[in-house]
Amino acid sequence: MLSKDIGIDLGTANVLIHVKGKGIVLNEPSVVALDRNTGRVLAVGEEARRMVGRTPGNIVAIRPLKDGVIADFDVTESMLKYFINKLNVKGFLSKPRILICCPTNITSVEQKAIKEAAEKSGGKKIYLEEEPKVAAIGAGMDIFQPSGNMVVDIGGGTTDVAVLSMGDIVTSSSIKMAGDKFDSEILQYIKRQYKLLIGERTAEDIKINIGTVFQDSRKEEMDIRGRDMVTGLPRTIKVYSDEIELALRESVAVIVQAAKSVLERTPPELSADIIDRGVILTGGGALLHGIDLLLADELKVPVLVAENPMDCVAIGTGIMLDNIDRLPKRKFS
Repeated sequence: MLSKDIGIDLGTANVLIHVKGKGIVLNEPSVVALDRNTGRVLAVGEEARRMVGRTPGNIVAIRPLKDGVIADFDVTESMLKYFINKLNVKGFLSKPRILICCPTNITSVEQKAIKEAAEKSGGKKIYLEEEPKVAAIGAGMDIFQPSGNMVVDIGGGTTDVAVLSMGDIVTSSSIKMAGDKFDSEILQYIKRQYKLLIGERTAEDIKINIGTVFQDSRKEEMDIRGRDMVTGLPRTIKVYSDEIELALRESVAVIVQAAKSVLERTPPELSADIIDRGVILTGGGALLHGIDLLLADELKVPVLVAENPMDCVAIGTGIMLDNIDRLPKRKFS
């Protein structure tokens, strides 16, 4: 039995794995629950995510990736091992080739950490590719032509903005402003405004259900529960879409600025192509209500959300695995 090639979108919020010939077979949160006393892994993925903020003292649910890079090496390795073993992709005598995506501006030390974690979790040959490039391919862009394509990949930990042409990145920017930061901005806003403490999961629910970043584009409300900071007792309040737009305004402005700076550094011929083709949004952040309208308004170019924005990177790894022998040799050991 031969091993199968796999592509991994190692995200701050979710890990997606694409197995050659099968498509995306795994999509789980990047969370690991550990026993503090023994260091033993108790749960990984969705099971561990359900424990976040709800565990007794000796169990801690941690996210081993922060801002798109590995924050806790051993835990990341355990997580990858768990996912790869779960898929049963190893051959009888052979190990799978693994293609992993990383943000554009990570250091060589961070690249080495990702590569080592993949090797230790059972990979034979490790290929590293830049996230926006893989996302663009997954979104159906033909980046191998001599024309400009622009992609904004808003993940959990980082937002990558890139202009691609001839199969490579021409100008790019990677900023640590993405989905997780939006959640924490909402959490802080509720704390300041209502003196109510809520958890990360609640903040994320607010973002998904009633959040927007484009003024007056959504008018919804939601009841949320939390702990009153004054009395210490549980309390329920109502929040509105307009408030969330206000809470996220500054964070989203940083992403708009990053997109503008990439466009400013882009050669004029490629800029002209982008006006024709528009900008493609990928990543979970692309689902944030109004983000396409805001970027279109600020950048003065058409902005489109990719078909399955959450899966673009994983789909892209699948397409690249099919052409793995044509990949540039500089990317792996």
